[in-house]
Order: sequence, then structure tokens, then C-alpha cells
Amino acid sequence: MTAILHIDWTSCDGRGLCTELLPGVLDRDDWGYPVARGKSGRERTDIPLRDADREAAQEAVSLCPKLALSLQERMEPARESRKPGR
Repeated sequence: MTAILHIDWTSCDGRGLCTELLPGVLDRDDWGYPVARGKSGRERTDIPLRDADREAAQEAVSLCPKLALSLQERMEPARESRKPGR
């Protein structure tokens, strides 16, 4: 299972508390809204988390004044096992 931090920009008002709690994960865009550091497109709002970031992410979700953050658990995609030589 992979923990995903989801940002609902329609609820967010760009206060920035989450970016302070997750500085290695989140940046702020030109308007002050949180985005995934170094990502583009949908990857900016659905951010896979490292185990080390889960506690801070849970705190950010709990403290978000606009309830714009959520944590989701997703199954990791199955990897195809390939035999050598095929």
C-alpha cells in the first residue's frame, strides 16, 4: 500500500501551513497554493508519500483549516515478473 496525499484546490485558500509541515514534499505555486515539489500535472495534487513523511502529512491533514487535504491508501501496481531471456 502507498499513502497518497491529495490536495483539493477547490477547497484550499493557500494559507501554506501544509507546505511548512512538509517542506520536502510540497512547494507553493505562484498563487500560494500547495503543489508537489518538482512534479507537474495530476502528480501535483496526488502525491505519493515516503514512510518518513506520513506522520507530518497526517498532521497537515488534521490542521488544514479548509479541509483541503486528505490521505488515501492505494494499492501499488502489480509488477510483471519477467524471466531472463524473454
